[in-house]
Amino acid sequence: MEEIIQSYLGSFSTLGLLMIMAAMLYTLCKGADILVDEAVGLSLHLGISKAIIGATIVSLGTTLPEASVSVLAALRGNPDLALGNAVGSIIADTGLIIGLAALFGRLPVNQLIVKRQGKIQVWAGALLVFVSLPFLLFGGDGKISRWTGWLFLALLVIYIYTSMKWSKSPDFQEAAAVGGEEKIPVFCRLIKLFAGIFLVIISSRILIPTVEITAVRVGIPQSIIAATLVAFGTSLPELITAITAVRKGHGELAVGNIVGADILNVLFVVGAAAAVTTGGLDVPVTFYKLQIPTMLLVLFTFRFFSKNKKQKEITKTQGLVLLGFYFIYLSLNYAVI
Repeated sequence: MEEIIQSYLGSFSTLGLLMIMAAMLYTLCKGADILVDEAVGLSLHLGISKAIIGATIVSLGTTLPEASVSVLAALRGNPDLALGNAVGSIIADTGLIIGLAALFGRLPVNQLIVKRQGKIQVWAGALLVFVSLPFLLFGGDGKISRWTGWLFLALLVIYIYTSMKWSKSPDFQEAAAVGGEEKIPVFCRLIKLFAGIFLVIISSRILIPTVEITAVRVGIPQSIIAATLVAFGTSLPELITAITAVRKGHGELAVGNIVGADILNVLFVVGAAAAVTTGGLDVPVTFYKLQIPTMLLVLFTFRFFSKNKKQKEITKTQGLVLLGFYFIYLSLNYAVI
């Protein structure tokens, strides 16, 4: 099946491939959008608070494009694309999306999210860097082994379970229900939920070979394509969710979504991609020069901004700082080609 898709896409012009790529990214976002809407609807039946919904269920839905793209890339023997997509998505989520959301409106910071999920967000990024270091393999290039991938997935289960326990805390029991929520049968929501998952998976299977062929024709390394264009495209669900939440006066949902998405990009996306490959994920040496340092920079900067208890929100100035980091990162990526 994959060979047929590869052969068929190879017959298109470069412009045609770019159009297919745009269409698949759009379908990815629509599928994730359906998935998020129905997941939130189901979560309301369980009485889960809005703060936790953003950091767990919504972020789990919006990171499905990254997960499906990275897992399929790993299975096809393209670790550059798998790892680059995850790391690039963290940079896009924290730099670009938080930056833009802060400019569109107020971005309040829930201090409980900062204290709990925010701390996990930074430690997850640091853990990814640690397991990628070459010295763990006694020299040579870095590699995220298969057993490390399974460890990440185990930590993912623990994270979700712990977050659900936190959601029952009295501190998190704020009014979180969406006003005027239409009553849709649970069965119908489940059908829509699976339809969203189907769209995400099918779009990813077409997107991967499209990116591969385009990267070869244009002469851009796959690692850079993955860490910028594909990472931006698969981060669109987070972008749409964040902007919509801010414009509706629910900025805390946007912050929770991005914090949760960063955690899941490490534990879910990288974990699943490494777990499905026998040899694990190779870490290109270029990642130590730009991708990994930038990821740590935006994570620690966001952590510093969000811990300010006096302002209790990400200001527009801070949003511009994060945006500046992201655009400098983009410029450096393409400057080295």
